[in-house]
Amino acid sequence: MEIIVVIAVIFLVWLIWQLMRAKHFSQFKRQIIQELKPKVIADIIDEMTKTRSEQLPNTLAHQEATINYWSVSAGRVLQAALMREIINEPWLKETGNLRNSQHLFHIERDKLHR
Repeated sequence: MEIIVVIAVIFLVWLIWQLMRAKHFSQFKRQIIQELKPKVIADIIDEMTKTRSEQLPNTLAHQEATINYWSVSAGRVLQAALMREIINEPWLKETGNLRNSQHLFHIERDKLHR
C-alpha cells in the first residue's frame, strides 16, 4: 500500500511540475505578442520606409502584407525579432526562455519562415 502512495505522490509532483512549465511557456508566448510584436512591426515599417525606391515601392499594401506575414504566429514573431536583432540568444538565456523558444520553434515549425 505504501508503494502506491509513493507512486501517487511522485506522479502528483510531476503533474504540478508540468503545469508550472506550461504556465511559464504560455507567459512566454504572451510576452512575445505583447512586447516583441510591436517592436518587430515598428522595425519592419522603419526598414521599408528607408528602403523605398522604384524597384521596391514599399507602399502601404506592401507594409501590411509584410506585417501580416511576420505576425501570423508567436514563433514567426520571435524569429523576426531574432533575425532583426531586436533580441538575441543571451537575452533568451537571461530571461530563462531559451528552452521555451526551442519548444516554440519545434511546435510551430510549419509556420516559420524558411
